[in-house]
Amino acid sequence: MKDETPSYERYQRQILLKGFGLEGQHKLLQAKVLVIGAGGLGCPALQYLAAAGVGTIGIVDEDIVSITNLHRQILYTVNDIGLPKAFIAKERLAKLNPEITIVAYKERLTTSNALAIINEYDLVIDATDNFSSRYLINDACVLLNKPIVYGAVSQFEGQVAILNYHSTISTASANYRDLFPKPPIDGEVLNCAEAGVLGVLPGIIGSMQASETIKLITGIGKPLINTVLTYHSLTNQLYEIEIVANSSTRSLLPANEADFIKMDYDWFCASKNNKFEIDIENFNKIANTADVEIIDVRELGETPLLNDINYYQIPLSQFKENIAAIKKEKIVVFCQSGKRSLQAAHILFDTFGNKKIIYSLKGGITEWFKNKSTEKR
Repeated sequence: MKDETPSYERYQRQILLKGFGLEGQHKLLQAKVLVIGAGGLGCPALQYLAAAGVGTIGIVDEDIVSITNLHRQILYTVNDIGLPKAFIAKERLAKLNPEITIVAYKERLTTSNALAIINEYDLVIDATDNFSSRYLINDACVLLNKPIVYGAVSQFEGQVAILNYHSTISTASANYRDLFPKPPIDGEVLNCAEAGVLGVLPGIIGSMQASETIKLITGIGKPLINTVLTYHSLTNQLYEIEIVANSSTRSLLPANEADFIKMDYDWFCASKNNKFEIDIENFNKIANTADVEIIDVRELGETPLLNDINYYQIPLSQFKENIAAIKKEKIVVFCQSGKRSLQAAHILFDTFGNKKIIYSLKGGITEWFKNKSTEKR
């Protein structure tokens, strides 16, 4: 951190506030906040946190600026098109407030790097726009005991909430899985690229996220802990919904760091109709690898048999009774056409949930042999 003495002149209007004062400004200067996503929500959140004097701000974003961003992501200009958002955001924020430390991560947050990055900060602002990132951030923060200031926008409506915040009060802290225990299927909830968004809306919601962050850090006001605030821009309606921590959703969380690293969040958030299906090309890539268990769910005596792949057989009619024999973390089931294997995949998911990665061979062995014959021609 560059300086532990706040500039009175820079922050005078905040320091004058009753209940804030120099003590609040010192708390901001000592705080470390990670903003994941430097887009519509991240831009206003970053600008106001930097201006307010948050001492260390991390920015995670692997994306580059495009012209479609500019109607809502006003931290960037046409001269930035094609350049990395994280680096441009850092440059602009440093000009806004050179007294703070800004760290840019031009990378995608994954199970491989999330815990190490998030652990360096006091709290996280989730300014992402997809479900796989939100579940990943949530699970990492639960493991690390870090609060999340969550935000989301679509069309004319936005949401803000504080999740996974542990206080001295005995009330259990809710997390994102208490709000959405299971991800919606594809097409059920559209993102901004699909549904559109009013340009000013992310500015409003991102500013709210910054406000809630400042309240948490300084201890002023009543933050939205375990509460989702929804704002509708066309009517200016605001309403709040309380989130209750649910003991049943705890089983959906990775139990430890090893389980977290094994999670495939892109797969987890895929459509319910195809989330288990793996195509032939990807099936061939993972077949015969040590960490994959391949299971034929056809009935005994069905042909053709596979000679090139290591597998064993559990007929679908006997599948539930023999699930205990499946030991590996990654499972691929197949049948003749892919229909019975999808049933088996759902049985596996009902049994193991997210503790195992489950696939069903799309098109089954019939399609696999067709593909093999085509390759030989």
